Amino acid sequence: MKVATAAYPLDWFHDWSGYEDKMRAWVSEAAGQGADLLVFPEYAAMELASLAGTEVAADLAGSIRAVSELVGRSNTVLARLAREFGVYILGGSAPVEDGGKVVNRAPFFAPSGDIDHQDKQIMTRFEREDWGVAGGGALKIFETALGRIGVLICYDSEFPLLGRALTEAGAELILVPSATEATEGYWRVRIGAMARALEGQCVTVMASLVGDRPDIYAVEENTGMGGVFGPPDMGFPPTGVIAEGTLGSPGWTYAEIDLENIHKVRADGHVLNKTHWNDQHDRAGKPALALL
Repeated sequence: MKVATAAYPLDWFHDWSGYEDKMRAWVSEAAGQGADLLVFPEYAAMELASLAGTEVAADLAGSIRAVSELVGRSNTVLARLAREFGVYILGGSAPVEDGGKVVNRAPFFAPSGDIDHQDKQIMTRFEREDWGVAGGGALKIFETALGRIGVLICYDSEFPLLGRALTEAGAELILVPSATEATEGYWRVRIGAMARALEGQCVTVMASLVGDRPDIYAVEENTGMGGVFGPPDMGFPPTGVIAEGTLGSPGWTYAEIDLENIHKVRADGHVLNKTHWNDQHDRAGKPALALL
């Protein structure tokens, strides 16, 4: 398969057609390059707040409410594009009001036009302390024509047991949509994504917001790039970096992925991290105290 992962700049829209035009342009470009799977970043849907005007977009509660109210409409646009271009799309996540709380939800679209979603599991300090966003529904495995796909939204990628749960459930690809303000945030998520690829002997696909958007709350500054990572083992680059963009530069990063390489490295790699995971349990008790 061919994946396209976005370094995505947020825009300001004066009408709905501006948003539709942007989505069509991004999807058609990636599909035109032969991509089968397109990955947009965390909180990419925050640009929808612009349609509610400057005061609402700059407000903590107002921006959440405005975006949440438009998610259904934006999902209709992306479902139609997935069907038209015959691609899978992980849409940009959004704060969504659900069951009396706000969750960070990434929609996932199939070429059939069907839709599902993955909620973020573990909130950053900003999300939980300032924004009031909470962990949502459980992790999922998406059974697709491209293989078994899991999603770890940004901070989730920094927690190995979440990645392990996905690989134990059969995930071959883990998508990592992210939104990070500064370079250190980008690297935290990238290191997490690369570590999950190493531990699970799988491929991780990271998308990022890029550029400044000072007029929309919570996404004023954004640093990142697209990246695709695998285990540094046979069938993969020795660095584990299959593809990467340029930091801060908008656009798609593309990579060809052969699932057979994942199956081979899991069965007979130079190391067997996925198989040997449970070897930790007997050796990870309370360390003995040694006096020197």
